[in-house]
Amino acid sequence: MRESILDRLQRAPLVFDGAMGTMLYTRGVFVNTCFDEVCLSRPNLVSEVHDAYVAAGADVIESNSFGANRIKLARYGLADRVREINLAAARLARTAAGDEVYVAGAMGPCLNPGTNWRPELAAELAEVFAEQAGILAEGGVDLLYLETFTLPEEARVAATAAAATGLPVFVSFAFGRNGETALGTKLESVLPELDGNPAVAGVGINCGVGPADAYDLVERALALTHKPLVVMPNAGIPKDVDGRLIYMSSPEYFTEYTKRFIEQGARGVGGCCGTTPEHIRMAAKTVKALSGVKRHVTIAAAKAGDRPDVKMVPPRQKCRFANLLLSGKKVTSVELTPPRSTDLTAFLDKARQCHYAGVDAINIPDGPRASARVSPMIAAITLSREVGIEPILHYCCRDRNLIGMQSDLLGGYAAGLRNVLAITGDPPKLGDYPDATGVFDVDAIGLTQVIANLNRGMDVGGNPIDPPAGIFVGVGLNPCAVDPERELSRFIAKVDAGAEYAITQPVFDPEALFRFLDQIEASGKRIPVVAGVWPLVSYKNAEFMRNEVPGVVVPDRLLERMSRCQTKEDGIAAGIEIAREICAAVADRVQGFQVSAPFGRVQIALDVLG
Repeated sequence: MRESILDRLQRAPLVFDGAMGTMLYTRGVFVNTCFDEVCLSRPNLVSEVHDAYVAAGADVIESNSFGANRIKLARYGLADRVREINLAAARLARTAAGDEVYVAGAMGPCLNPGTNWRPELAAELAEVFAEQAGILAEGGVDLLYLETFTLPEEARVAATAAAATGLPVFVSFAFGRNGETALGTKLESVLPELDGNPAVAGVGINCGVGPADAYDLVERALALTHKPLVVMPNAGIPKDVDGRLIYMSSPEYFTEYTKRFIEQGARGVGGCCGTTPEHIRMAAKTVKALSGVKRHVTIAAAKAGDRPDVKMVPPRQKCRFANLLLSGKKVTSVELTPPRSTDLTAFLDKARQCHYAGVDAINIPDGPRASARVSPMIAAITLSREVGIEPILHYCCRDRNLIGMQSDLLGGYAAGLRNVLAITGDPPKLGDYPDATGVFDVDAIGLTQVIANLNRGMDVGGNPIDPPAGIFVGVGLNPCAVDPERELSRFIAKVDAGAEYAITQPVFDPEALFRFLDQIEASGKRIPVVAGVWPLVSYKNAEFMRNEVPGVVVPDRLLERMSRCQTKEDGIAAGIEIAREICAAVADRVQGFQVSAPFGRVQIALDVLG
């Protein structure tokens, strides 16, 4: 017998599908059509949408029955076809879902948003909801999903009626960005009532807001319920483009927030208006590979007593960068991405330019997985040998299992690599290799512990490493993380695991960095911090960083300043000036600067440091 959806949600988060109406509209179904009736008149279109979401990796798909209750169908003269439409909707979804994917019977409210509740409606509505719920259950759905409700009273009636089927019932409300329904009922009133209602197995937030606003609502909602929470935001806020409402949020942007919903504690994520199979495909890949979702290998800390004969490499002797940083000198590094080519000439030339300018190190990220690039480790070894400047190798947990990680780290050390930035890494994204998967045996905390153990002369199995490694281990830090408490907690865990320094995400708001550093210092876990700096090159670039990169805060004043740039040269000059001002503002609180070279233009980074 298949595991119940409630048991499955307890075990691992689930990915729900995206919008049905958006997809039917793109297939030629007009907005004045009864979308539920399409299950009868054009069932192939509905099946195509279901199939697309299943192929995208959705764990749960919703039947095309949101408005298929007797009251809503009556507006189209279809009240006598309730049974026919709901059975067709359930069976189309069931066929597409097969044995692996769950089917949620979608049920929307009977009353329009903004309609005031009248107690005399309760009996009729109970009958209407019970009718639809019973038919969907007969059609083979696994749960009943009551969504986009705005009236607590109507939701209460609907949940009681639906629960009589014996199926799990989820109730999802539509809130505005202020956390209120169309009639001003606050989230803080709705969620406790749902939490205490025995007819309700799970709760949700859908429609009404885009991913960023939903994040704030989820944080509030999780504090008010013990039941599994499902989050299904719109694809951002629609914009009017030549009279047509277009949802502008990209799958990447949407996915960054679905990841954060799971990290907050949501047990299900999906999409509402404007979301497509592309949004769900990327979200599903991310959620299912998410480090925080997987059960990591436990890495026990090696203690000095485990290998009393081992002479560890003192931190300052590990590498030149470590000596400079721990001696109190302001260190500098420039980030260079390995090329999509077998020819390293241009990459090495840029590194030489930095070396001649007095930069202390080259930061080498583990490049995008959407296309093939030279291995960061090979690039780092080649750079070290041919240029003579020290590389800081990003090493992420995404692509290798624990055995491979240790082999790489030991091999890199034997080849002369002494400085590693341990990062969890984002799950593989869509690109040239859409079927690539992430490994994530450990996250950045576990990887830091692995390196610390190697430095003590032991691998994760307790086997001796002789002589021990002497890797200077750094970690990432995001002072503008959307969940600062979690970021602080993870940072402290990284320090406890053995982190010796940190490099921040790009800083555009010095005050945010100061607040985070204050919290670190209050925790007693301060290690040297190198500030990440990104020189903006245009207003478009500033807008992208502000709107498309969650966790990066570009203040209004900087956005307005970049908007005044008339030419490309003006934008670059303004970006360099802003970056210099940020460096000057944070100089007293950090131990160095890591400057990105936007689009590979090294001179821009050098102008910031100069």
